[in-house]
Amino acid sequence: MELKYVGPKPIISHTGIEFDNNKEDKFVYLNIAVQLIKALNHDYFEDKTYTYEASTKRLSNKDLFDEIKKICPNLNELMNKQNHDVEQEIEHNLKRAQENSVLNEENREVLYNNITIMRDYLIQRSVNKSVYYCIIQALAEMLKKDNINYVIAPLFHNFAHVLHSVQGSLKRQKNPIETAIEVYQQDKELLVKLKVINR
Repeated sequence: MELKYVGPKPIISHTGIEFDNNKEDKFVYLNIAVQLIKALNHDYFEDKTYTYEASTKRLSNKDLFDEIKKICPNLNELMNKQNHDVEQEIEHNLKRAQENSVLNEENREVLYNNITIMRDYLIQRSVNKSVYYCIIQALAEMLKKDNINYVIAPLFHNFAHVLHSVQGSLKRQKNPIETAIEVYQQDKELLVKLKVINR
């Protein structure tokens, strides 16, 4: 298994395959999430503010994979499990397509073929998503462990999406951590801030 971009969420039916451009492939956020981990991964001293220059240089797929392996040591197992789970789901959907009593035979065959065509695409999207949430969980744990009060990032390159995911992860903790996200302007630059309200 590898990590690579495939595209937005597919909507598969007996009439064709469409794509929901509002549901982007999580692969597009991996570079940003890894960049945040690298920015936050150091010792902290009380009352000190740390700054990290957000580079726009994207990691190659190989470098990205190597960095993610450091963050998610069980990466290969995670990817293989997700691959297996999605394969089973696809097999289930293929069986349902064949047994669909609402569609005529021709439409059942078209639906079956459309699912089959998108098999690798569906698997890759799902693997990308599971890896993304592994990194998000690591980011949330880092904020919690190091008692980081806030993270400020530029409002570009999907930083807001990644911080929103971290916010969701902190909220789902056994002992939920309340946070807030705000967007503001400073020195003519738009910034996004994830602030920890209570622990």
